[in-house]
Amino acid sequence: MKNKIVIGSRGSILALAQSEMIMGRLKGKFPEIEFELKVIVTSGDTDLVSNWNNSDKSLKSFFTKEIEQELLDGTIDLAVHSMKDMPIVSPPGLVCGATPDREDNRDVLVSRSGKTLLELPHGAVVGTSSLRRTMGLRMARPDLEIKQLRGNIHTRLRKLDEGQYDAILLAAAGLIRVGLSDRITEFLDYDLMMPAPAQGALHIQCRENDEFIKNVLLSIHNSKIEEIVDIEREFSKIFDGGCHTPMGCTGHLENEEITLRGVYCQNDIMYKDEVTADAKLGKEIAHILAERIREKING
Repeated sequence: MKNKIVIGSRGSILALAQSEMIMGRLKGKFPEIEFELKVIVTSGDTDLVSNWNNSDKSLKSFFTKEIEQELLDGTIDLAVHSMKDMPIVSPPGLVCGATPDREDNRDVLVSRSGKTLLELPHGAVVGTSSLRRTMGLRMARPDLEIKQLRGNIHTRLRKLDEGQYDAILLAAAGLIRVGLSDRITEFLDYDLMMPAPAQGALHIQCRENDEFIKNVLLSIHNSKIEEIVDIEREFSKIFDGGCHTPMGCTGHLENEEITLRGVYCQNDIMYKDEVTADAKLGKEIAHILAERIREKING
């Protein structure tokens, strides 16, 4: 029995909001335990531009490795991550101790004028740094000017408000969790903009041999969300998903069946499909969908 649990988090406004949310839930379950939040600076926080330019596949490890090292060193007991920032394979000695309830996984448009994506004027400037979102925009509105946009949520919104962009694309989950859902102009339908795999989900990481913390985390674990997210991440793994890979997917569980919808872009062509299968098939559902998309790619 531990009297105190230390939670590790990045220092961004979103990361802190997510960590404080999880800490609040755990406090409600275990009022007898003291909880402390420790802010950890990561490589991605200190030099995002260089890491972006020098990374050929993914930025994911740049936002996690220092936190994971503190977990391994024992200076923190658990860490709260955005699931979509996590590499598919955890470092030896670390596991996902809980996948809590998921926030809305859709992308959203935030526009200065209040106009929706299809209402924006010809040639409007839209900001995003995501290849997935860029391809979605090109399919929906080839007339738009797509301009690179980086930084945390507040930085991106400030650039929009300053007039550098007519509209920007963000994840709904981030805006909702930091209390800025009122800035959302439009929730984008999956047919218009497929989310990143595991978007809106959280990954609560802990040491593999820490049975006490693992038992504590079971109190906030959602096994159905874990099931869906695992399949989405498997789809990402098949297509070598990362920040530089234009692909996305979303899963939905109903009546013991999972419907998985996915897109993959190659040579500026977007290939999409969906599959509904028995949930017992698990990650195999991702492979079935991937094979269907590969068949389309190969003609």
